[in-house]
Amino acid sequence: MKKTGIIGAMEVEVAQLKKEMTQQRTCTRAGMDFLEGILEGHEVVVVKSGIGKVNAAICTQILADEFQADAIINTGIAGSLKPEINIGDIVISTDVVHHDMDATGFGYPAGQVPQMEVFSFPADEGMRRLAKDVCREVNPDIGVFEGRVVSGDQFISDRARKDQIASAFGGFCTEMEGAAIAQAAYLNHIPFVIIRAISDKADDSANMDYEMFEKMAVEHSVRLIRGFISRMD
Repeated sequence: MKKTGIIGAMEVEVAQLKKEMTQQRTCTRAGMDFLEGILEGHEVVVVKSGIGKVNAAICTQILADEFQADAIINTGIAGSLKPEINIGDIVISTDVVHHDMDATGFGYPAGQVPQMEVFSFPADEGMRRLAKDVCREVNPDIGVFEGRVVSGDQFISDRARKDQIASAFGGFCTEMEGAAIAQAAYLNHIPFVIIRAISDKADDSANMDYEMFEKMAVEHSVRLIRGFISRMD
């Protein structure tokens, strides 16, 4: 049976999934509790990584080394970078970029990790398609978008910074873990997809929007993840 790692940065992003798992057993590594069990008939490991790219990368590597994950899903919330992507909508990653990586002084484009063969880390096409199809079925009242996710160790709540990131990287949404998970999965040859429910507009209203819409965004993600897992090969 294949094993899927499911990462959320915060407990609210994975708590409901944990409640619905059976045959649970917990293993703690690097201060993170990895909950193994069965979800929708499939073997999964669900974990709260903690916030930020370092936590996310460590978590992904543990899933590779300790649990031999065959696929990785990163679920969570993000700020919209496009006017047509509204609070509550879902973004499914085509690829993922570090918006705060800057080695331009060495001739690399902004966002490029020096000496990496790729500029962005591509999500698995099969996982993308499945996530999109499932989302349209289980969340029919919201928009679902496929596009670039951009990540940095910054909570974006300033309109000028939002506009700069959107212009420079062509991202659909911005958050704080996806690129690290994508890079670690890429290096370990593990297929992945980043799924983000929009909780705010990543502008001057972000703090207010985030607190108000976090719960709704998480509910959309949980429905999508359950449906996705149930239909994995």
